[in-house]
Amino acid sequence: MDIITKARELGKAIQQEESYIKLQEVQKRADADTELQQLIGEFNLKRMAINNEASKQDRDQDKLAELNTEMREVYSKIMSNENMLAYNEAKDDFDMIANRVLAIIQQSSEGADPETADFTQSSCSGSCESCGGCH
Repeated sequence: MDIITKARELGKAIQQEESYIKLQEVQKRADADTELQQLIGEFNLKRMAINNEASKQDRDQDKLAELNTEMREVYSKIMSNENMLAYNEAKDDFDMIANRVLAIIQQSSEGADPETADFTQSSCSGSCESCGGCH
């Protein structure tokens, strides 16, 4: 059996993974949540308005500050939506599995023992300002 066939089998196994199935379910609920989708649309419009105002030579700093405040308020509503909370939790769970699979493949391709290769949690604080880059 060739490596591409094995990769396709792995792809099928990933799609049968419990965390993948749950992620697909919560994604559908989030997509069907009209309130959440309206908030996301509003957020995107606020972001575009900020970009438009910021790109002007005679930009209005007060207007930018107001738009930023409005955008943060909408973002807060999005992130407190029950379907968004469920989506983020499911995404984190699936990402952990996906990261482990990718790490095992990457490390194995670099000569590591596939039986012991695994993902090690990075020390990412979540703040990109103090980050030296992902590795």
